[in-house]
Amino acid sequence: MKMLLFAALMTASLLAAPPMTLPAHAVEPDEILKDPALEARAREISKELRCLVCQNQSIDDSDATLARDLRIVVRDRLKAGDSDAQTVAFVVERYGDFVLLRPPFKASTLVLWIGPALILLAGIAGVVLWHRRRRSAVAAPVAPLTDAERARVDALLAENPDQ
Repeated sequence: MKMLLFAALMTASLLAAPPMTLPAHAVEPDEILKDPALEARAREISKELRCLVCQNQSIDDSDATLARDLRIVVRDRLKAGDSDAQTVAFVVERYGDFVLLRPPFKASTLVLWIGPALILLAGIAGVVLWHRRRRSAVAAPVAPLTDAERARVDALLAENPDQ
């Protein structure tokens, strides 16, 4: 009874706890711009740029030094009067399309867009082929033993009666 109560309390506490996967937002206080409109623009741009160290986080979420440097570059460009598109273009010019979390669809990024679909199709084809081979192997009737084979089995069993 005590174990059941303990399990119920643990389940309730885990369900009531906030999710642990919320983004960290690594922007430090000294980076934040005084103009709220510019800061909002900088945050939106930072959410679209990949941390080149972490590679699976935006620079807005990453604690890496390079991500901090990129956040500062974005803010400096915005303070200098660049538009959002000009700021992103500046970063892409320096680091390439890889810095974008959503790279553009063009010849150099074709593998990024089509690669996952090709891998999925190859996996599906592999499973279908495996299933067909397995089914045909199972469905194939087993031929009965010939008289020579039956005589050989009987001889082997006679030699070793324990099996």
